[in-house]
Amino acid sequence: MKKKLDFWQIWNMSFGMLGIQFGFALQGGFMSRIFQTLGADKDAIPMLWIAAPLTGLLIQPIVGYMSDRTWSYKFGRRKPYFFVGAVMTSIALFFTPYSSTLWMAAGALWILDASINISMEPFRALVADKLPDSQRSYGFVVQTLIIGTGTWIASNLPWLMTKLGVPNTAPEGVVPDSVKYAFAIGAFVLFSSILYTILTTKEYPPENLEEFEAEKAKSKGLLAGFKEIIGSIAAMPLVMKQLGIVQFFSWFAFFTMWSFATPAITEHIFQATDTSSVAYNNAADSVGNYLGTYGLVSMFAALLLSVFTSKYKINRKLLHLVSLMAGGFGFILIYFISEPWMLHICFALVGIAWASILSMPYAMLSSSVDPKKMGVYMGIFNMFIVIPQIIAALGGVNFLYKLLFGEAIINTMLLAGTLLILAGLSNLLIQDRKAAHD
Repeated sequence: MKKKLDFWQIWNMSFGMLGIQFGFALQGGFMSRIFQTLGADKDAIPMLWIAAPLTGLLIQPIVGYMSDRTWSYKFGRRKPYFFVGAVMTSIALFFTPYSSTLWMAAGALWILDASINISMEPFRALVADKLPDSQRSYGFVVQTLIIGTGTWIASNLPWLMTKLGVPNTAPEGVVPDSVKYAFAIGAFVLFSSILYTILTTKEYPPENLEEFEAEKAKSKGLLAGFKEIIGSIAAMPLVMKQLGIVQFFSWFAFFTMWSFATPAITEHIFQATDTSSVAYNNAADSVGNYLGTYGLVSMFAALLLSVFTSKYKINRKLLHLVSLMAGGFGFILIYFISEPWMLHICFALVGIAWASILSMPYAMLSSSVDPKKMGVYMGIFNMFIVIPQIIAALGGVNFLYKLLFGEAIINTMLLAGTLLILAGLSNLLIQDRKAAHD
């Protein structure tokens, strides 16, 4: 029987997500800037991102499957994967902004995303491992609180470096020192925060260790593992498929933002296009600052939710629907604003959606799958995150925004908003009461 944990126990076991989100925020907020600095055309940026979701599609189910089958009294089940991912990601984060060519930057992004993925899904599975169903929403919301904090701080790091006197311009084709310093700080925070979780969190052994070892011996081998992953995909619960539709639209929208927010906003709001100019780099720093707003708001939204869900039951489906709709309107509003400061309002609405995306789908999923296969199902669930990103990177974003709204790069934000509204409405497909409610 799983025991209820207090706030600080959940905080300790989730704290490593702070560092993981540093990695994601720096990757999502500044890789497009690095690509542009190295000479990438705006329409070519999504293709340069494609290695990241492809890596997740392959790695996350495998890591989830392996972590389900891991147990050590000394090292635990999920923690070995946290540590390996932390070491690899920290190294990748530090060296990524030193890329001198586009192919090097694209390769660095591939290594960075592969490394983050090794740590990411075991953290999701850990919440389900340690918390009873009545606390799952609360646990994922606390993770979101930590993630929002990481998003806000990491997104503002290049801007802060500039304010502290670190140059934010460099010769053409060279990434500015402000970005390099930000990635180095991110590497340190990522490793330190994951190490903190490893040292302060105790994992539960399997309920029946003899049965666990017998099943593990029976299904050992690469072919058996492949068969189990494929079998789990074929047998995924209906709720997981329905959530997959919601996830598809949600992550297509956010991939569009990560790929195009910097070029779209610097051009449409700040009228800056020369990537080696002071005007462009100041504008790009400001975009990072505005993007940080969605992390800050998601942090406060998660804080309110953590207080509420610790005492009351919630309708996960309805909350997710309303939150995604709010984010969709936030993206669309970017097209219509006249002053840069109004971007804070836009991204505040996006932050409400982000807080829900990082918590509600996982809480709904964890109530619908076999606890013994929590890791592999959390990894498989990632398919509904990476497949839309792959489609977007292969030309889906470029095709759709031009077809629906026109050639201007700012129209990518209209596309992101439309997709997020569709994601919100897709929650109406979920009819399972156990998934929808605590």
